[in-house]
Amino acid sequence: MPNFDDLPNECLALIISLTSPLDACRSSLVSKSFNSAASSDTLWDKFLLADYQNLVPASPSFSSLKSLYLTLCDHPVLIEVGTSQLRGVILLVYWRWISIADSRFPEVAKLLVVCWFEITRRIDSCNLSLMTRYNAFLLFKLVANAEGFENKPIEATLRLGGTQVSRRIVYVMDSGDVVVQNGDQYPKVRGDGWFEVELGEFFNGGELEELEIHIFSYDGYSVGGLYVQGIDIGPC
Repeated sequence: MPNFDDLPNECLALIISLTSPLDACRSSLVSKSFNSAASSDTLWDKFLLADYQNLVPASPSFSSLKSLYLTLCDHPVLIEVGTSQLRGVILLVYWRWISIADSRFPEVAKLLVVCWFEITRRIDSCNLSLMTRYNAFLLFKLVANAEGFENKPIEATLRLGGTQVSRRIVYVMDSGDVVVQNGDQYPKVRGDGWFEVELGEFFNGGELEELEIHIFSYDGYSVGGLYVQGIDIGPC
């Protein structure tokens, strides 16, 4: 009877590439054929950015693309990318920049699979109107097979000039089973089909300060499958 081990190494690598890097490592224990495919450059090339050769320092050299990937997990490369809505640094192996037809930007960031979720945006207050109160919203969508976000509390903090001015718990997915706490924020669908969740509010009093918006969640469980269009800052 035919089985997976009868498939060419390239076919096995292509099949495994449709999973996650963690599942790829686990699959290496199935058989010798799976171990060979799960260690191949053909597979790990799929998990790296298409232009990773232009982003990774020329030295040191790596014995395989799997070795490169695992090294980047421990020592991430930070890349300056993004639009005016979402500008900053991303971790090379955890996000992908892709095009979506209904986005107002040429590209959006897609979160792959990680065991922690974190986004930081910084902006100088001089770019905002003086003596004005603002809200900050995360604009996002979940892919059909999104994982780990159901009823997952995410901490959103806003700091102005290093001083915390807002802190709240937000959710990007709500099954209706979570106990609602005062101040918790849940996603709402916008007219363009994207979702938004309010991260906090602040008052721009006119002093030249840096606004930092930090979104973070870590409980040891994997999350993935989130499209982030940006963080929208607008008057209340």
